[in-house]
Amino acid sequence: MIRPAAAVLAAILVAAAAAYAQDRPAEPEGYRTEDYRAPVPATLAGARVLTTAEAEQIWREKSGAFVDVLPRAPKPNLPAATVWRERPHLNIPGSIWLPDTGYGKLAASTEGYLRHGLARASRGDDAALLVIYCQENCWMSWNAAKRVLAYGYRNVAWYPDGTDGWERAKLPLANAEPEPREAEEK
Repeated sequence: MIRPAAAVLAAILVAAAAAYAQDRPAEPEGYRTEDYRAPVPATLAGARVLTTAEAEQIWREKSGAFVDVLPRAPKPNLPAATVWRERPHLNIPGSIWLPDTGYGKLAASTEGYLRHGLARASRGDDAALLVIYCQENCWMSWNAAKRVLAYGYRNVAWYPDGTDGWERAKLPLANAEPEPREAEEK
């Protein structure tokens, strides 16, 4: 027999989940190509959607590769003699950072960069768990996870709360450098 308090709590949780899903846009057929910082769908067909607790468990168990797709901040147009230092980029420790790979349309070179980075992160195993993220309410990770699925990876998880959810949970963040592009590796 369910206790009355447990039944009330269950009803509240079901209502909250329904309200959350109603406030979220439906999954588009293709990739999102504008207004990337906006509410994202609650789902991604073919991928597992992770809560922060689930992402943390995968991270602690080292059972998946984390892939950060947040874009790199553009360098401002400064006078030639100006010294410019990029702001540090923080992500989930141990992640591979593949900036600029979450846009709706990718140049062939960026798509090659993404494929190369995924092959490195997965160690060439298309069944390896890949956790794709950026920030909360950022379509970049949704687009990238959808693209990873299209590449044939079979174990894709999308962490929609990204570094914002990770930080709210008081989990560690680490300074990150982008994965080098092939031209930079030589």
